[in-house]
Amino acid sequence: MTLLRAKVTEFVEIVEVGPRDGLQSQPKLFDTATKLAFIERLIDAGAKRLEVVSFVNPKRVPQMADADEVIRSLPRRPDLQYIGLVLNTRGFERAAALGLKEINSVVVATESFSQRNQGMSVAVIMDSVATIAREARNAGIKCGVTIAASFGCPYEGRVPPATVTELVRRLLDFGIDELALADSIGVAVPTQVAGLLEQVKPLCGSLPFRMHFHNTRNTAIANIYAALNAGVRAFDASCGGLGGCPFAPGATGNVGTEDLLYLLQNSGFETTYSLPAVIATTKWLEGPLAASLPAALSRATVFPPVLATHA
Repeated sequence: MTLLRAKVTEFVEIVEVGPRDGLQSQPKLFDTATKLAFIERLIDAGAKRLEVVSFVNPKRVPQMADADEVIRSLPRRPDLQYIGLVLNTRGFERAAALGLKEINSVVVATESFSQRNQGMSVAVIMDSVATIAREARNAGIKCGVTIAASFGCPYEGRVPPATVTELVRRLLDFGIDELALADSIGVAVPTQVAGLLEQVKPLCGSLPFRMHFHNTRNTAIANIYAALNAGVRAFDASCGGLGGCPFAPGATGNVGTEDLLYLLQNSGFETTYSLPAVIATTKWLEGPLAASLPAALSRATVFPPVLATHA
């Protein structure tokens, strides 16, 4: 096996998803001020691209009921990109009216999970995404799409790679601006990641591409390493490992931003983040949560200690 080490100037983008994917799965409702304080701490820690809200029915996801207010109150800087999750045209209209320049939509790879996650069939969701992508293009808004449950479904088991590649082909025809594959319930292992990427990445060409891993079965970092070896240079992560999937039984948190940073820094990759500042943000977040978070680096010490002084 060839071990990966980055070229001197090789950069990996981390999209911080804690404010949306992290908070929406929490039973405790955060007020708007606490959400904004969380986002501002993440920005101070080096986050440049953040998924901050979802424009969904507040009856289904009450944690996101204040999405409009959050967007209106965010700090505006040219080096910051905010993403809003959009699942239908009504959500897109809200995002566009608020001036968001980037949205992300989701297609689930299986029928059973699609019905539970979004209350619609895969076919209906694909039609909706086609409309959203067209409207976003007309409005000059960047439109990304995540294929959820790309590796496994809590109701149907393993997802065949052919299912994912067919969805990818159709999404590329919609003219999307970015594609992400998600292990939404944390069932993948590195061989599966490498195998699926061998089929998907050639289809995408130069299209921006990222991956989203959950650490439910403690394989997220290993899966990210496999994806790095396959040439992926953008990943979602959540401060402290906050999050899960509210519609998938037992699907625990996203990969921790600090755990991903530890892997990247010690493998020679560059990011925009300060590892100590992310750890400090996790420690702060445990206060409003009134609970500890699972990311390993916030429970262990940084090694070697010199890393603790570097941004």
